[in-house]
Formats: sequence, structure tokens, C-alpha cells
Amino acid sequence: MENAQTSKATAPQHAETGWRGSREGWLDAAYDMLIREGVDAVKILPLAQGLKLSRTSFYWFFENRDALLGALADMWQARTTTPLCEATHAYAESETEAMLNVIGCFLRPETFDAKLEFAMRGWGLKDPAIMARIVEADRLRLDALIAMLTRWGHSPQDADVRATTIYLVQIGYISMRLEESLEVRVARIPNYVEIYTGHPPEPREIARFRGRFGLPPEA
Repeated sequence: MENAQTSKATAPQHAETGWRGSREGWLDAAYDMLIREGVDAVKILPLAQGLKLSRTSFYWFFENRDALLGALADMWQARTTTPLCEATHAYAESETEAMLNVIGCFLRPETFDAKLEFAMRGWGLKDPAIMARIVEADRLRLDALIAMLTRWGHSPQDADVRATTIYLVQIGYISMRLEESLEVRVARIPNYVEIYTGHPPEPREIARFRGRFGLPPEA
């Protein structure tokens, strides 16, 4: 009799759906479980029960639980580190506009998934391999911020201190799970930009920034 692994090997290579679900469905369910209850709760049987699928359906898409957890860690990188580093290279006519690009990255879950970041840091306290990935992500993010500030003329020491300040403030928001309205958060941004860069943003830059989030030009 064929087992689940043998069936998977002989199945068509396209994504299977239907009664087995889909890879994305299993991964999304694991994401939700990680966010709500932490990594210890991300187990195959509860996920199958939540999806109303058989436990063996899982093995059409993932070799085992470790493979699923690895996919979650890759998702975290794609939803946090990658867009943040890209934001440091986004087009900007001034340093203050470049900083607004970075700050804006943190204000949308599509460009920085704060809930997943929080869950990953909790997971890292239990798993040295995940903690190593977090440490590496912190390094990559800080390096990207330092490089951006250096391109705008800051000395290495100054860029390092400013980048560290930017990063710790943003991670502090996440770690403390601060809940602020978008309007309150955006109203503070001109002050943050001046602290981070040493220069206040131009009113037109703030107006454009607010427009990106559907806010009127002035508070």
C-alpha cells in the first residue's frame, strides 16, 4: 500500500487543492496559530482539525512539522527584513524623504508584519536556531539603515548611532505591543524624522507621506 510520502512523489507537480487543502492554506493556518498561541501550538493535528482536513493531507505539502516551521521563518523574513531593506533603497529626493520611506515601511502590515515579528522573537527565546536567524536579521536591517544614512553624508559613528536609535524605537513599538491610531502615529513622524536625520522634513514631504496613508495633508 502506498503511504503519504509515496503518493506525494507520484502525484502531479502542481499545487494540490480540494480535499487536501493547499500549501498556502496550511501555511496560513500555521501563521494564525503562531500569532495567537506561539510556536508550541503549531502542530499538525490541531491545524488539520481547524482546517477540517485529514492529518495525512498535510504531508502532500510539507515533509514534516520542521518543514512547516521553516516555511514560517522564511515567511517572516519575506514580510519584514526584505521590505525594510528595500525601503532603505527606495527613491528619495532628500534625506528626510528617505527616512519617511523607512518609517512608512513600519506602518503597514504588508511591508512589516509586526505581529509575526513579535511571535518570532518569542519563538527565538525557545529555539537557538531561530534566535540565530533573528540576530542575523537584526544585523541586516541595521546595516541597511547605516548604509542609507552614510549615503546621505553621515559619518560612520553618527550613522551607527542614528540607525540604532531608529531600529530600537521601532522594535520597541513591537515588543511593547503599543496600540496607537494611524493619525496619532503619523502626527509624531515629523519629530521622529528630525531626531533621526538632524533635519525637519519639508511640509510638502509630510503632505505626500500622509497622502500615502489616505490622510489629509494636515492633521
